[in-house]
Amino acid sequence: MPFCASCGSQVEGKFCPKCGAAIVAGGAVPPPPSPGAGPYAAPVASAPMADNVASTLCYVLGLITGIIFLVMEPYSRNRAVKFHAFQSIFLNVAIIAIEIVFSIVFGIMLRIIGIFGFFLGIFWPIFILGCFLLWLYLLYSTYQGKTIVIPIIGPLAQKQAQS
Repeated sequence: MPFCASCGSQVEGKFCPKCGAAIVAGGAVPPPPSPGAGPYAAPVASAPMADNVASTLCYVLGLITGIIFLVMEPYSRNRAVKFHAFQSIFLNVAIIAIEIVFSIVFGIMLRIIGIFGFFLGIFWPIFILGCFLLWLYLLYSTYQGKTIVIPIIGPLAQKQAQS
């Protein structure tokens, strides 16, 4: 079993589990740096998570995770993650606005004409189920690496992600 040239721990794969130093194929350790080149630096990944995982997490808690991924440093420069974060934020704001508008409209109509209570009883669970299914579809598709552009909201998110 090879040992890491940087920290001396045992290595079983391509990278040292302790310090992250790369191990050359065949189990040999990479050659030491030339004199005067400075200390050996382990390769650092550009982001702790893959783009599809970070993009999927943008949808998990809606507004909250969308804002978090817009602020987090390695992801705030990634256009794909920014798109999904903005789309998550815009979608959740739209759903909240629709809920408020329909609550007001159905509340007024319920006071005027009692039959609208029946429509609210039918419409509301269907709306909530549709939102839940859309959320699951976005989570699954984004994790698979597909980019789903929701009508009206998606193009706005694309414009925001470009800037």
